Amino acid sequence: MDELTNHRNGLTISDKEGPTFNLKEEMATPKFIIVGKFHTIWALNMEAIASTFKPLWRSKNGFKVKNMGNHIVLFTFNNKLKVDSILSNEPWSFDKHLMVLQRYDKDTPIEDLTFNHTSFWMQVHDIPVRFMNQKVAKGICSTVGTIIRKPNTEVDGGSFMRVRVSLDVTHPLSRGRMVSIGQGKEQWVSFKYERLPNICYWCYCLNHDDRDCEVWFDNEGSLKVEE
Repeated sequence: MDELTNHRNGLTISDKEGPTFNLKEEMATPKFIIVGKFHTIWALNMEAIASTFKPLWRSKNGFKVKNMGNHIVLFTFNNKLKVDSILSNEPWSFDKHLMVLQRYDKDTPIEDLTFNHTSFWMQVHDIPVRFMNQKVAKGICSTVGTIIRKPNTEVDGGSFMRVRVSLDVTHPLSRGRMVSIGQGKEQWVSFKYERLPNICYWCYCLNHDDRDCEVWFDNEGSLKVEE
């Protein structure tokens, strides 16, 4: 190898060979990356992950997966529209456990990323018929998470309203909310979450399962929190 290098250094560069070709960032093959956190205690099988999401994501040119450790995986695509579509169709799960995704800018260290939010379609049930509209449904869901506007999407489920909401998965899922209907009359409005993966049935959070929960109940049924 050293002989080749010395030989090259001794060559006279011609006019055609001489000008340095400047490799600019915009000339690079475009890569679009999603980083995902798998909220499971089990070791990740990368072949199983790739074979699971290939038919679901239907990427024309496929994608590459890379295990970054700590249950974090990089998914690399060459199509921005496909990345946009995947992120807009959250939530995603693997083996019934939540996978939280976010777009990766390639400059932020992996260890500095947080994986606390994902989006769900929430169904709002039991709204009085004359109040069944998007303004009311969004108002009811406003304390649950960040409302996401989805134009040209079916939001009327017939007997319920649908609202797209970004949720903090470290917080317990809300089961519903009380609403008042004039003159002090109150009514319970219930929530259902579409494509809901496994949750912790101790605290109703999505980022861990029952065996890792810091919340538990004593023999008398009182709620306790580990310190």
